[in-house]
Amino acid sequence: MNTADRLIESTRALLWERGYVGTSPKAILERAGAGQGSMYHHFSGKRDLALAAVRRTAQEMRESAEERFRSPGTGLERVTAYLLREREVLKGCPVGGLTQDPDLMADPELRAPVDETFAWLRERIASLLSEAREDGALDSALDPADTAAAVVAVLQGGYVLARAADSAEPFHRAVGGVLALLGARATH
Repeated sequence: MNTADRLIESTRALLWERGYVGTSPKAILERAGAGQGSMYHHFSGKRDLALAAVRRTAQEMRESAEERFRSPGTGLERVTAYLLREREVLKGCPVGGLTQDPDLMADPELRAPVDETFAWLRERIASLLSEAREDGALDSALDPADTAAAVVAVLQGGYVLARAADSAEPFHRAVGGVLALLGARATH
């Protein structure tokens, strides 16, 4: 891993652990094992490095989700595969967790990759639900966009409930609940 990648990965970890304000350039450099001038050689400063870290986190989430969305099966089966995929539930969602950082969310440029990722996720799930509706697998009255928004909200809420309980059970129950609701709208 090159120095720029080490700096980005260190920043990602520190943002998760300490938040934006608590992530100092010194801590980033120490964690990355990089020299003092390294950050400013590759990035214009902490904010630029944080933006690269947030973008990488968002990209990784999209890639992970897309693995399930592109898998074989019907639209409904692919949404189900995404919902049931293995996750480190108690760590929370790497992108959703960023929304808890008021300093990061106060900066429109740092917030943008988070918002864009959730918009992409809602749109991607909506397209799969539309496909399932068109194939006759889901009731034609189901609104794919509203349902996709509910699915994403359930996932994010499930992470919060799991972390609060220090147990993955609330997350898995939330996923089971949304799958039951989708199943109730299935036509066969």
